[in-house]
Amino acid sequence: MGAEARPNEYGKNSGHRFAVVIPVYNHGITVKAVVLEAVKLGFPVIVVDDGSTDITPQRLQGIPGIRVMTHEQNLGKGAALMTGFKVAAEMADFAITLDADGQHFPKDALAMIAAVPKGKKPLVTGYRKQMENESVPWTSRMGRRFSNLWITASGGPCIRDSQSGFRVYPLPETLNLKTQARRYQFEVEVLVKAHRNKIDVIEVPIRVAYPVDRISHFHPFIDFLRNSATFSRLIFRRIIGLV
Repeated sequence: MGAEARPNEYGKNSGHRFAVVIPVYNHGITVKAVVLEAVKLGFPVIVVDDGSTDITPQRLQGIPGIRVMTHEQNLGKGAALMTGFKVAAEMADFAITLDADGQHFPKDALAMIAAVPKGKKPLVTGYRKQMENESVPWTSRMGRRFSNLWITASGGPCIRDSQSGFRVYPLPETLNLKTQARRYQFEVEVLVKAHRNKIDVIEVPIRVAYPVDRISHFHPFIDFLRNSATFSRLIFRRIIGLV
């Protein structure tokens, strides 16, 4: 079961190394500000451009202290994260992920890091308490509820925000989970696979904002079908006893 953690100092003193991974697809309006705030954390920053066709490449040019990986075509958020994880694993024990649309506050990563227990390598996910506000798009609120329910049914952890993209992933453990989803469904599948493989899942409260210029690539109908297919596969594997 997922547990809400109170920040402590273990993460800072554990000797673990951290890197930031930011997947981006056509977020040219917001990505530069997000990346500049992430750089302030003092960790290596890896930006994965997942086949953007807007001004994203230009906005990333000249930002010191970052490494940009590029997919020639759009492969999906999960694929972008996996690309970033492979690079991050060469230099870090954990990958901090956040979205490029400006909804996250990169500084909140410090509370998530501080919640890592000494000697442990959990998956830490940000719990967006403000998600129930009426100002939050209804698709986001309903999608989160649906996802939370089915993650539990699939044998995953019982958590409150299964769709949060602000996370701290253990490396190389996450790369070894053999996830199949490579779009948004990666973020729900990885929670189930982590729980089944005895990786603790911890929730930490974070802030969230929805800028007026925020761009979302979530498609309610198509992603509902993709989510349903992913959960069906995970539930089937649970029934027949496969991790």
